[in-house]
Amino acid sequence: MIKKFALLVTILLITLKSLAQKIDFVKSDSITFTIHKANVGKIAFMSNNVPIENIKQTDFLKEFEIKDKTDLNIRVFMGNSLTNYLHLISPQLSADELTNNGNYQFTFIVDNKIVYIENLNLGAGNASSKKQKTTFRVPLISSNNEDSWGRFLWNRFFYNGGEDAFSTGTHLLKIEIRPYLKNNELIVGNLIAEGQLKIIIPEIIFNEEQVKVQSIKPIKELQISNSKIDIQKIEELNRKIAAKTFKDITSIVVLKEGKILLEEYFNAANRATLHDTRSVGKSFASTLLGIAIKDNYIKSETQTLNEFYNLNNYQNYAVAKDSITLKDLLTMSSIFDGSDINSESAGNEENMYPTKNWIEFTLNLPIDKTKLAQKQWDYFTAGVVVLGDIINKKVPNGLEKYAHQNLFKQLGITNYRWQFTPQKVVNTAGGVQLRSIDLAKFGQLYKNKGTWNGKQILTKQWVDKSLSHQMKIAEEEYYGYLFWNKTYNVNGKNYEVYYSSGNGGNKIFIFKDQPLVIVITSTAYNTVYGEKQADKIMEQYLIQAIVK
Repeated sequence: MIKKFALLVTILLITLKSLAQKIDFVKSDSITFTIHKANVGKIAFMSNNVPIENIKQTDFLKEFEIKDKTDLNIRVFMGNSLTNYLHLISPQLSADELTNNGNYQFTFIVDNKIVYIENLNLGAGNASSKKQKTTFRVPLISSNNEDSWGRFLWNRFFYNGGEDAFSTGTHLLKIEIRPYLKNNELIVGNLIAEGQLKIIIPEIIFNEEQVKVQSIKPIKELQISNSKIDIQKIEELNRKIAAKTFKDITSIVVLKEGKILLEEYFNAANRATLHDTRSVGKSFASTLLGIAIKDNYIKSETQTLNEFYNLNNYQNYAVAKDSITLKDLLTMSSIFDGSDINSESAGNEENMYPTKNWIEFTLNLPIDKTKLAQKQWDYFTAGVVVLGDIINKKVPNGLEKYAHQNLFKQLGITNYRWQFTPQKVVNTAGGVQLRSIDLAKFGQLYKNKGTWNGKQILTKQWVDKSLSHQMKIAEEEYYGYLFWNKTYNVNGKNYEVYYSSGNGGNKIFIFKDQPLVIVITSTAYNTVYGEKQADKIMEQYLIQAIVK
């Protein structure tokens, strides 16, 4: 009797599983491959990207060691497509409504503890995949930085609890996937796939010499500070960098009262290294505009674009374009339909780079009626390119020579490298490469209210306007003239900083109420951790070690 009952239960489960695979609200891909049929409801971990038709059970990993230059993929085997699973959650919605308002929820469990849950962004994966795919592969770790939402999902897990959970040793990682729908309220469906993998975290061996605070070599332009620092705290930081807890950091430089307090280099960098700090270069555009205004080549930042371009000659002309000011571009508050935050924006920087003329690309953009109705901050790289073009037209001998003579030479900066637009104009969007010590000099110029060695490079008024709360970004975060602003809270005390910021966690911090300039350079481009680890380094180590 018991055997018959068990047999009936087995048949019922197989029937239900079969129905789940066959009854479609929208037509989904058939489950035809043997490997798929054998693994419905499972997540398999693989080191290689193997086409579904070639996958064997032996390709599935049982354990994985996290180290440099390795690859980890997941292959998800489902009984139906995402849209069909979403239909079970909310049967009254149409296929398009389900597809547009739903996606996968990922749960990461380490050693039987839930560490991270994420409702995948609605834009991850296209509509046809959501409706049709019954199996998919995404990379979690990619040695060649494969562009995929899976890699960014893994990074978010890793830097929101995963790293702490993965201490040196062996751990059990489990991933669960459910469908979720966000339509007025969040609804999460039943489990549709799960898998687990033994994760091995090796101990990173490094030389203790890498941990010691590095000696500062004399330099002509800057004195060495005699102020005390918390050596133990800095060595603790250096150990984290050596152990790859903080990844891809190349340098840290601290100036106190205009003197070198700390100068540390990592990952094969040294004082001579030119660092590509990406959008840190935008702040240099602000500086050069300020110098051009001081020298009367440009009247003021309140001048409008129609004073420099015949906007009627460009596409999508609107009268409102005539009133866009240089200040609007400086503060990322113009009415152009351009946003680097929104990948779907017509004026997103990724749409600009492949074009033959970046100025035409920008001035051809339509206006954003929402921005016209209410002024708002929106990060817009193309607008900074236009600023560079205007300065280049107005200063003698072009922007490159002008910048050398009136900024770099004045600060004793002789070794640097620009990037250029297709028209061979200095690219003010970013990418200017300098030594870390020279980036620190640039920050100190602002700390000095525009003076260097007794000479007024920038007016105090320009510095004050640049380092001010011109536009609100978020709670306690602001934007000036191509400088960011925020406040760190360390041990109950606030430290307000203005800063230049570039992809990967590249920073020049200028403290408002402390005699400090801090530079952090990094090659963690396009990673989730680049920005977060720069903040951790500031809050947990540098401020505590330096400010007494």
